[in-house]
Amino acid sequence: MHRVKVTSLTRIMPLSVGESQHLRVLRLRPGATLRVFDGQGAEADATLIRLDEGGAMLELGEAVQNNRETPQPITLAVALLKGDKLSDVVRAGTELGVTTFQLLQTRHADVPEIGEQKLVRLRRIAAEASKQSRRAVTPEVLAPVPLTRLTLVGQGFLAHPGSTARLTETLDWQTAVTLVSGPEGGFSDAEVAALTALGFTAITLGPRILRAETAPLALLGAIAASGV
Repeated sequence: MHRVKVTSLTRIMPLSVGESQHLRVLRLRPGATLRVFDGQGAEADATLIRLDEGGAMLELGEAVQNNRETPQPITLAVALLKGDKLSDVVRAGTELGVTTFQLLQTRHADVPEIGEQKLVRLRRIAAEASKQSRRAVTPEVLAPVPLTRLTLVGQGFLAHPGSTARLTETLDWQTAVTLVSGPEGGFSDAEVAALTALGFTAITLGPRILRAETAPLALLGAIAASGV
């Protein structure tokens, strides 16, 4: 069943120009059943009641229970990376259950800042990945902040080489989870100390050194392996 993201689940729902064009490409006709979601966790069946050059209209049907989210929200705070590496992290991170991506400016970050156009692209990638992975939640992608302004939400875990603690040994699904992953050059000693003082627990990702775009996915994979 084709899935469509809408602004909100209401009795009659007009679709965006992009979604309308996509339905026309699929050659759907009025009467077709689709699945709609609002990106905030709500999902339902819907019936296509209009599709023409002027747009598309859906009529809301029965609500659908979506059980694809983690027991508690996951925030992934990730250092700015060059090229398409951030895009890859956002896409895969969305598939693995991230609720919020917080981009970080760090001492050894590959790039000091990203433009508004890049931020819009990352948000579009998150929306597309949530749709593809059949999630009812579309993750937020927040503008970069200095690491010193990072807020700990729930439990905090910091991927740091040389640590001995393992994520699966300390993870508690009674509260939200914040994961922090650094740049290619790693965090400075001062940054590690600041995160630890804030309440983050340094954890190991194994004996090998991972690339900056691999480490956050290894963190999320460890969570997926915990059985949620």
